Amino acid sequence: MPNSSSQVAIITGGSRGIGAAIAERLAADGVAVVINYARAEQAAAHMVQRIEATGGRARAVQADVADPASAAALFDAAEQAFGGVDILVNNAGTMALGAFAELSDADVARQFEVNVAGVFRTLREAARRLRDGGRIVNFSSSVVGLYQPRYGAYAATKAAVEAMTHVLAKELARRSITVNAVAPGPTETEMFLNGKTDEQLRAMAAANPFGRFGQPREIADVVAFLTSPEAGWVNGQVVRVNGGVI
Repeated sequence: MPNSSSQVAIITGGSRGIGAAIAERLAADGVAVVINYARAEQAAAHMVQRIEATGGRARAVQADVADPASAAALFDAAEQAFGGVDILVNNAGTMALGAFAELSDADVARQFEVNVAGVFRTLREAARRLRDGGRIVNFSSSVVGLYQPRYGAYAATKAAVEAMTHVLAKELARRSITVNAVAPGPTETEMFLNGKTDEQLRAMAAANPFGRFGQPREIADVVAFLTSPEAGWVNGQVVRVNGGVI
């Protein structure tokens, strides 16, 4: 695997929350980062400015991972800007909560299009174009295992991500490319906090052995390890980063 100063990473959903923390952490380690965003153009531009201000290398690239053409476009942009791709972090996702009796077909379809089909397409592109010795980190969730009410469709999409992770890890091992997933627990991001009452948030924080939510930087630290040369013997694994809630 190339040293970090010559590595290039694509981070889907990299403009905010956990994705932004990953972009900053990898850039601090010397990795050139392609920050993908769907609609948050200003946030992505701000991230590029922050990274470049500290001597890092970054590009913002607009693409909705639900668009079948987005995966090839992201790899094209990375190759044009930095010469190739070594790391793919599949962080982009969407979540619509509701009991089985409540969720609409549109709610379910959008989650599967972004969280499953979108991930599949970037993985397919990575299988074709990632440089040997590369790293892939997908995002699952600790709801796969918690099985909480109202998370049925979302948990199903993340279970699919874990299945793809295990299979692709075996397919790409001959090229020394590792494929792993991280499965965060409740983490203090806009997507997680949105739509929940203060009472609900307090109860969820109290359910963790540490009595709090995770922070995006804590997830980013684990991703940084999994994308490092030191993680070359970690393959096909799902790492639950959740403070011990499960």
